[in-house]
Formats: sequence, structure tokens, C-alpha cells
Amino acid sequence: MEEEGGKNMKKLYRSRYDKMISGVCGGIGNYFNVDPTLIRLLWALLAATGTGVVVYIVAAIIIPEEP
Repeated sequence: MEEEGGKNMKKLYRSRYDKMISGVCGGIGNYFNVDPTLIRLLWALLAATGTGVVVYIVAAIIIPEEP
């Protein structure tokens, strides 16, 4: 966590260690303190509609990797 203006701010990163493809689901799971497997299952359901794949690719591009 970083302090900015006296407030603790959580940052969203792609996970380096808990990843299957690019770490997006692992990073989202870490950010929300949820098991990344649940995020992956939800993302798979979203991908079945077709939009999930595009959203995943965009997320992999714009979310920075963990330092």
C-alpha cells in the first residue's frame, strides 16, 4: 500500500506469482482479498459470452505488473 495525501491506497497490479496467463485474475483476487480461482471461474463465464476475452486482453495491457 502507498500513502498519498495521508491515506492508504491499494493499487491494482497483475500478479507475478499467482498467474495462469498474464496474472490479471491473480492480481484482481489479491486486490479484493478473494481466491483468484473464483475470479478465474467468473472470468471464464464472462468469456463464454465473447466479451470476456476482449476485456481480459485490455486488462492485461493496462494493468501494470507487480513491482
